[in-house]
Amino acid sequence: MKYELDDIVVTKKGHVCGSDKWRVIRQGLSIKLECMGCKRVIMLDSYELDKRVKKIEKSNS
Repeated sequence: MKYELDDIVVTKKGHVCGSDKWRVIRQGLSIKLECMGCKRVIMLDSYELDKRVKKIEKSNS
């Protein structure tokens, strides 16, 4: 899948804070995501994120 900056990614499984939406804040081989609920930042490999994503909501810009 192709991820753009500021896209909202909805995962199959929710984060411990209850949110299942993440914002892409860096892209490349590893993708940096920020939880929309608690603002925690994580990094995942792109192939690992591909397995976890349910859908991508494109950014407005």
